[in-house]
Amino acid sequence: MVRSEASTVEEYLDGLSPERREGLSAVRKVVLDNLPEGYEEIMDFGMISYVVPLSAYPKTYNKHPLMYAALADQKNHMGLYLMCLYTHNEDMGWFEERYKASGKKLDMGKSCVRFKKLDDLPLDLVADVIKLAPMEKYIAFYEEARAAYVPRKRQKAEAK
Repeated sequence: MVRSEASTVEEYLDGLSPERREGLSAVRKVVLDNLPEGYEEIMDFGMISYVVPLSAYPKTYNKHPLMYAALADQKNHMGLYLMCLYTHNEDMGWFEERYKASGKKLDMGKSCVRFKKLDDLPLDLVADVIKLAPMEKYIAFYEEARAAYVPRKRQKAEAK
């Protein structure tokens, strides 16, 4: 994973090739135009991140703001990280179905939609996904997912 040391979004974008800057800037505009109220755009983990501010939800496991979505330039692709889908599996099927219906090929890991050029990404679907969860709803999804998570050490201890 390529990690930027940029401290601002503008600095991050300025450091990209023209093609990557154009692609990520277009996706960024869609995200910002559709981001529910309360989320903030920051640089975190070397990516352009859309987060629940710590002032609104300070109880994260890693002391970083709770990430809703992110954009990053990687070595072989650009990535749109949709934690908003990762924490709510019911929406994942809807997303995959809509992506397939767009006629574009989905290349996705757990939360990362990989795309090589802007035309590979259905921006109308990106807009709909970003609108999906107001901050309170996303925090509830996150808390539900964390409550269901059993740490591996505890699993091993309970198995003995």
